[in-house]
Amino acid sequence: TNYLLIFTFSLCFQKVPLLASRAFSSSARQLRNKVPEFQKIFQEDNGLPVHIKGGTFDVLLYRATMTLTLGGTCYSVYWLLFASMPQRKA
Repeated sequence: TNYLLIFTFSLCFQKVPLLASRAFSSSARQLRNKVPEFQKIFQEDNGLPVHIKGGTFDVLLYRATMTLTLGGTCYSVYWLLFASMPQRKA
């Protein structure tokens, strides 16, 4: 039984290099390096903060984040004040 287990185990590991070579084959899609383009955009001296230099989507994301943050803060303060008031006795 040990020989059968060793044989099965060795067969499994003989296929690992084959699978690895298929996963990293040369037929994989080549991606274009966009880093130099983004470096030009984000290092440009145009007076904008870095978190909104990416364009309209970044501005919208920033405003949505600030709105949710301020809204959540106001909501938390409201409930803290509500919880600190004495309750009426019925």
